[in-house]
Formats: sequence, structure tokens, C-alpha cells
Amino acid sequence: MRTLVLGGTRFLSREIARQARDRGHEVVCAARGLAGDPPPGVEFVRVDRAEDGGLAPVKGAFDLVVDVARHPSQVRRAVTELAGRAGHWTFVSTCSVYADATRVTQVLHHPLPGDADEGDPENYGPAKVACEQIVGADALHVRAGLIVGPEDLSDRFTYWVERLARGGPVLAPGSPGDLVQFVDVRDLAAWTLDAAQAGLTGPYDGISMPFGRGEMLARIAEGLEVEPELVWAGQEFLTEHKVEPWMGPRSLPLWLPLPEYAGFMTRDTSATVAAGLRIRPVADTARDTLAWLRDSGHTVTRSGLTAEEEAGLLRLLA
Repeated sequence: MRTLVLGGTRFLSREIARQARDRGHEVVCAARGLAGDPPPGVEFVRVDRAEDGGLAPVKGAFDLVVDVARHPSQVRRAVTELAGRAGHWTFVSTCSVYADATRVTQVLHHPLPGDADEGDPENYGPAKVACEQIVGADALHVRAGLIVGPEDLSDRFTYWVERLARGGPVLAPGSPGDLVQFVDVRDLAAWTLDAAQAGLTGPYDGISMPFGRGEMLARIAEGLEVEPELVWAGQEFLTEHKVEPWMGPRSLPLWLPLPEYAGFMTRDTSATVAAGLRIRPVADTARDTLAWLRDSGHTVTRSGLTAEEEAGLLRLLA
């Protein structure tokens, strides 16, 4: 089987390329090569999808094509330039295509207009909707949620792994029953290839079923073999003291204000699970993420509180 990964040099697309190689596929990764290197044992073709004809260096036909792009113009070029040479097409989309974060809904954003700024983070969801429309209903649309695990540079889940491993009182946001969802990059990559090889089409939410934040932290602690002292801080306290939600500096990752984001991490993904998505235990993901942190030397700086910021907040709660 010949598989083309449009990307293949970073996180999910790199893991898809790695697993396709391990399945015996002839794998071609096509990218600019600026985000990193593809896994060993695959063919790398340097392309620039920002230019018309940018995929000209990619030769031959493919049984499977997997695209992770976020810019509609790049997806449109790929569909056009690979016409007649692509078998099954998989587009990795996002749960951010859903228009209303306050509740679970199937209503999508309007697709991003052609004259809008594709690179504006505020346009991420509408841009992915436009991409889905370009690849069409005969493609598989993997609407990924938060992807975690080894090689995740966003530091959202990784913050909690590093923080619990460090020990001491841990500031935890919201309440133990608040729902969270995420998926290990290796599980999502495996299911994406399984589904593509099976010829699945249409949209699937690629993420775990929802579960409580308290359970998440307990399972991380289990994987790290620690017993953390959790200090829970409510939403009003966090907002008052300018703790940011979700990600970024001075944040507590995976926390989102309610009810504004009540539907964001509460999606029913039983259809995807029924279609074969296997979710490994959180403890295993935490253990492997910590091992990657130590082996790679990656420093958690993109999301979370600094030790000083957390200590100051904990003093206010004492």
C-alpha cells in the first residue's frame, strides 16, 4: 500500500507516517521540512503548498492520502494537483468546527470565505470547515479533539504530567467532576490508518469519551506513581486572579470557563469508539509522556503556571 502524508514532520502527522511505515506501507511525506524531520524509513519530498504547482515534486499514485492542513487554499491545491492519483482521502479536521461551545451540537461554523485571513487563529474552526467541504463527503473527516502524549509541544496535558511529577501541593482548577476529553496521539494515528484502510468516509470525532478532571489527575498520578496533594480552586477565584484557561502563559491547562464552554469537552464519541478507536489508559499516556520529557529535555513553558505563580495562588487559598 502506498500512502502519502501531507506533512509527516510533526506530532500527529509524524506519528501517522511512523505507524504506516511499521504496517509495511510505502510512505511518502510531503512538507516544507521546517517543523521537523519525518520518521526514519520513509521518503521525504520537499514541497511548498503555498504556491500553485507546489506538489509537482510528488510523483505517482497513492492508495491513501492523509492531510492535516488548516489552510483551505492548501487543501484546494492538493485536491486539484493530486486529482486522479489519490485513492482514499483522509482529512484531519478538528472539533473546533462546531459553532456553539456552550452545548454539544452538530451545527458547524460557516466555512471561511475565500478572501479571509487563513492564518488568523480566530478563523481556525471556519477554515477547517472550508477544508472539509473542499475534500468532500467521500473523504474521511477526523475531527480531532485535544491530542496529547509524547512529542506534544503545546504543554497542555504535559503541564499536568510535569507538575504532578514535581510534587508538593498542586493547584487544580474548577471541580473534580468537570469533564475533560483528549486522545493519545498514538491511538488517534492508529485509528486514522485503520479507518482509512477500511474506507470509512464522513465525519468522526477523534477523541475519548468525557470523564472527570479529578479522575484525569488521579490516573496521571497513578502512571507517575505519586500521591499528589490537590488544592481545588473555583472558577471565580481563578478569574479574579487572572489565571488563563486552556493553554498559554499563566494558565491552568484543560480548564475552561463554564457555562461558556460547557459543550467543548463533553462530546459523545461512542460512534468513533464503535468504529474501532481504542483509548489507552491515561496512566500509560502519562508515564510515556514523562519518559519523553526526560529523554528529550523538553521544558514545559508554553502552557501552565510557573512555580512562583502557583505558590502565590496557593498562599491566597491557605
